[in-house]
Amino acid sequence: MRGRGMRRGRAGGDGHGDDDGQASGEPGKCRLILFGGFTFYFQPFLFNTEYYSAGINFEKYFDIPVEISGSDPPNPIQLDMTPELCANVERAGYSKLTPIQQHTIPAVQAGRDIMGCAQTGSGKTAAFLLPIVGEVLREEEALTTGQQGHPLALVVAPTRELAIQIHHEALKFSFQTVVRCVVLYGGTNVAHQLMQLRSGCHVLCGTPGRLNDFVRRGAVKLDKVRFWVLDEADRMLDMGFEPEVRSLSEAMPPREQRVTLMFSATFPPVVQELARTFLRPDYLFVAIGRVGSACRDVVQRILQMPTCEKRDTIVKMLTPGEGDCPEGIGSLAGAGSRTLIFTDTKKNADFLGCYLCLNEIPATTIHGDREQPEREQALADFRSGRFPVLVATSVAARGLDIGSVSAVVNYDLPTSVDEYVHRIGRTGRCGNTGAAISFVDPLKDGPMAEPLVQVLAEEVMFSPFCPFVYRISQKVVDGFGRNLVDMCVCDKEELIRFW
Repeated sequence: MRGRGMRRGRAGGDGHGDDDGQASGEPGKCRLILFGGFTFYFQPFLFNTEYYSAGINFEKYFDIPVEISGSDPPNPIQLDMTPELCANVERAGYSKLTPIQQHTIPAVQAGRDIMGCAQTGSGKTAAFLLPIVGEVLREEEALTTGQQGHPLALVVAPTRELAIQIHHEALKFSFQTVVRCVVLYGGTNVAHQLMQLRSGCHVLCGTPGRLNDFVRRGAVKLDKVRFWVLDEADRMLDMGFEPEVRSLSEAMPPREQRVTLMFSATFPPVVQELARTFLRPDYLFVAIGRVGSACRDVVQRILQMPTCEKRDTIVKMLTPGEGDCPEGIGSLAGAGSRTLIFTDTKKNADFLGCYLCLNEIPATTIHGDREQPEREQALADFRSGRFPVLVATSVAARGLDIGSVSAVVNYDLPTSVDEYVHRIGRTGRCGNTGAAISFVDPLKDGPMAEPLVQVLAEEVMFSPFCPFVYRISQKVVDGFGRNLVDMCVCDKEELIRFW
C-alpha cells in the first residue's frame, strides 16, 4: 500500500480514505492549502519513511539500564498483534521494539497504570498507541461504540503540534481498520471538528482546552474511556494545565475502571507526587536510564558570549563555509540538514527570523502568537526543507519528531534544566546523532549554571566547557564527590582533542 496516495481530511481528518492521485509533486511531502477557513492536508504517503530512519546508535538503546518499580510487573515480551496492526507496523518501518516499548506494551495489555520516563526520541508515542489500537481491535464492542463522540481512548498533549503528530501516528496504526482517530485542538474550525466526531471516534487526541470545551458542549462524552494517556505529563501537571486535566478526569470513569498512562522524558519528584492522584496504587514506574537525563546521542556545546554578539554569531554559523565560525564549530548550513533555534520570547523569535532572512538564510518561525494555519505551514516548510531553519519558542520544545534536524541552538538558554533536556531532544532521535549548541550570557544565565553542569557532566559525549561554565563546574561538583570532579576538571587540550 506504500505506493497509494493518502488524503487526510480537513484539519486532521480520519485519513482512512484512499486517493489514487498524487496530491503533491514530490512524494512523501506535505502541502497545505487554505480555502474557506479550512485547512486541507494532502499527504500522498501516510507511511513515508524517507526522512526518518534508525541511526547508527539505535542498538545502544538496549544497553541503557531499565528500572521498574511497582508490584508484579509483566515480563517484557514482543507485542501480540492482530494481522491488521502487524501489517501497519511493518508499513511504518518498525523492525524492533525499543526498551520503553518492550516494558510498557505488555503492562498496558495487562491493564496496568504506567508512569513512563525515557529519553527523547526513544519511541514513547508508539509505546502507548500500539497496545491501545491493538486492544480496541480485539474488542467486539469497538464495532458499535465510538459513535457520536464516545471515545474508548483519550490522548492529551500540551501543544497543538504534538496533538497533530500523535494523531498522525495513530492513523498509521489504525490504517484500513475499523478504528477511527480524531484530533481536536484550538485555532481551527469548530464545526468541522464536530462533523468529524459525528462520524465516529475510537481514539481521540487533543489539547486540554479544546477537549474541555467539547465536553462542556456535550459533543464529547468520556464515560466510556478505557485508556487515558497524558503525553509530556510533567508539563501537563506542572505548568498550568492541572485544572483542565482534573476536569477531564472527573468526566471519565473512576481510575479503578480505566487504564491511565503518563509519559515524559523528565519527571521531577513534585510532579510524580501529583501524578499519583490520577493513578491506581499498583501503578508501574518505568524508567529507561536516569530520570531527566539528556539524550546521549546529542553532542552538547556551550558558547559564552554577551547577548549583543548572539545575532552575528548565529548568522556566521548558518552561512556556508566555516571560516568565521566560533572555534571548534563548523557551519550548520549543510545539504539536507535542518537547524532548530530556540528563543525565550515570541518577539525575539520573529525578530531573529526576519534578521536571518535579511541575511539570505531561509528561515521561518513558530510561536503561540501565530495563527494555527501559519504554525502548521511553518512546520510543513521546515520538514520539507523549503526553510531549513526554524526559529521557535518553547511551543516546539516537546515531543515534535522531525527528521534531519542535525542541530539545535539555544539562542536563549531556558530557565529550567528540564526544558533544556526537551529542547536538545529535538535532534539525536531514534539512534541518530545530533548537536546542541547553547549561547550562555554569564550576566543573564547564572542560575542555570549548576543544573546545566550536572547534565553535561553525566553525558559521554560532552564537550569542552566555556570559561564561565568551567569555573562554575569546579565549584559545583565538589559537593558531589571526587569522581565528578575528576571528570569535569581535566586537561582542556585533551577535551578539545576529544571533541
